[in-house]
Amino acid sequence: MLLNIHPDNPEERKIDQVVAILEKGGIVIYPTDTVYGIGCDINNQDAIERVCRLRKLNPKDAMMAIICKDISQVADFTQQMDNPTFKLLKRNLPGPFTFVLNAASNVPKMFRNRKRTIGIRIPDHKIPLMLVEKLGRPILTTSLKSDDDILEYFTDPEDIYQDFEKLVDVVIDSGPGGNNPSTVVDCTLDKPVVIRLGAGILEFS
Repeated sequence: MLLNIHPDNPEERKIDQVVAILEKGGIVIYPTDTVYGIGCDINNQDAIERVCRLRKLNPKDAMMAIICKDISQVADFTQQMDNPTFKLLKRNLPGPFTFVLNAASNVPKMFRNRKRTIGIRIPDHKIPLMLVEKLGRPILTTSLKSDDDILEYFTDPEDIYQDFEKLVDVVIDSGPGGNNPSTVVDCTLDKPVVIRLGAGILEFS
């Protein structure tokens, strides 16, 4: 299903429609403030496995990431942050960043890679934040990469739908997506380290 949702004023009934799909174990392609992402309910292991197969990811090796609605929810799924890390997140989120943090013990097993870390996103985009808010828990997120020689990521929702119509349960069309992924920052070391430079300029103070 291809579902048009306005990026600035998302229709609540359409958000509810997508949440109902997530609750039933569905896979959703949705916009973010960077590139289009693909994800599911983090509590549904079958759905997570479907996403991993689709993206050819090995859960034991991949750095799995989740979208949270706010920093308070981030704290529910990560080990206690020190003050500098908390300030860094507060300064830069919502925004085009993925912060790698130590995972809490309540994080679903599929997300516990060998390093016991998890990527955290709070995108500056109403649609994914509303999905998480309505669902009541984070959703898995991974970038929707393209096989195109020029564009690394899918940017046209109609192209996405043509390629993924039979592989996912819904594609949200919120207009053209970007082709620059989030900047990834590892906060599990003594000092934050940028491990992938993407969109956004990280602010430290």
